[in-house]
Amino acid sequence: MREIFISYAHIDNESLAQDQDGWVQLLDKRLRIRLAQLLGEPAQLWRDPKLQGNDELTDTLLSKIDDVDLLVSVLSPRYVKSEWCIRELDEFCRHAVSRGGLKLGGKSRVFKVVKTFIPRQTHPPPVQDLLGYEFYEYDELSGRVREFDPNGPKYWDKFEDLAVGITQLIESLQKPHKPGQSAATIYLAETTSDLREQRDRIRRELEQHGHEVLPDNELPLQAPAIQDAVREYLKRSRLSVHLIGEFYGIIPEMEMERSIVRLQYELASERGDDREFSRLIWLPPGLLPKDERQQKFVAALQNSLSASNGSELLQVKLEDLKTIIQAKLIPPSKPAADEGDEAGPANIYLICDRQDVDAVTPLQNLLLDQGYEATLPLLDGTEAEIVQDHKDNLLLCDAVLIFQGNAGEGWLRMKLRELIKLPGYGRTAPLLGKAVYIGGPESPAKERFRTLEAMVIKSYDEFDPASLKPFLAKIDKAKGPSL
Repeated sequence: MREIFISYAHIDNESLAQDQDGWVQLLDKRLRIRLAQLLGEPAQLWRDPKLQGNDELTDTLLSKIDDVDLLVSVLSPRYVKSEWCIRELDEFCRHAVSRGGLKLGGKSRVFKVVKTFIPRQTHPPPVQDLLGYEFYEYDELSGRVREFDPNGPKYWDKFEDLAVGITQLIESLQKPHKPGQSAATIYLAETTSDLREQRDRIRRELEQHGHEVLPDNELPLQAPAIQDAVREYLKRSRLSVHLIGEFYGIIPEMEMERSIVRLQYELASERGDDREFSRLIWLPPGLLPKDERQQKFVAALQNSLSASNGSELLQVKLEDLKTIIQAKLIPPSKPAADEGDEAGPANIYLICDRQDVDAVTPLQNLLLDQGYEATLPLLDGTEAEIVQDHKDNLLLCDAVLIFQGNAGEGWLRMKLRELIKLPGYGRTAPLLGKAVYIGGPESPAKERFRTLEAMVIKSYDEFDPASLKPFLAKIDKAKGPSL
């Protein structure tokens, strides 16, 4: 049985250099090799090297399409103008519907490969809403489109996505897919062109772990339809991930101000403090948007994100973000009914350097007096004991309060990096609160200090108990009422 048919316009296989394979021919060769490696046996691919744009679609070709399980449709300006290419696509879709459906497990049997940029509204109707494999990059600033070098890394990344997608669908046809217990559904929000490569890397890794990544179709063009579609995707998702970059993004039709990136963030925010759902908002380190609209959006994110359900605003390396995402997807262990953690006091790990122990005592006393368990780092013991105690405290505490007085900026940065690495230490539950308390003596470095990783409290004079109220209120809200 023929498994895969490659539908293309023959001009797109014309070689631009002598003794060089055409683009489609090269794709065909590479897919045969890679699919055989992934499947463990040769895959059956077929394309018609003789059919010309003005030839008649013969009964022989129609009968071959009737036997095809999957279609790779190579879109280009010529493809959408070719009557015969469109007929190939329509014939495959018609026969697929009569042979079990055009979709299998929510995945289309048509793989839309976009070789050369064409506006989405000109894509043939059967594939217009499908997520495509785009073998080009688009520069939002200049509006320029550049096709990937067939031997370059961007081509190979996209090619691997295509090969893996085809492999997964072939395996589903041969044996119904049964997702593992750890599989989750994640809404990975559409982003701007400067972060598209990073988004692809995250999506690729999530799918390799067996997770379902949404959206699995192109978002609509009009704002009301986008909102309806995104809300439905979010209902199915346990986690949403939003990559916020340098550009503000495209403003959809029927929307005055909000970009698609911002719309998706606000729609995810509608779920509030739902304990079955959380959000991760990621800003690349050193992000400096030039667009005034994006500057305001980023500032609003930094000032307003206060959800207590594990939603976090992160400005870390991409690899650290991927680690945090995977940790979020580990199902939380269920405590015994008579040993619920919420019944006891919140445990706040009060991190300080040895030279600041005396200065931090008023904070510890206040926390204890108000019913919080306040744990200080181990100060006496071997180096191994001190390190292990610190790690255990980070894993077991409910919240972290870092106190900086006489300790230097390097010490503070190190402690903040440890919070970012918590998923790598084995912590799966999000912290209920993170804060940095900067006490005296005052210095220019302390005045300059800002971070997105934790709430910042600055009080250089005598300790003011009121300064901790926002931090403690956040912990109380997240922990819920005592039993």
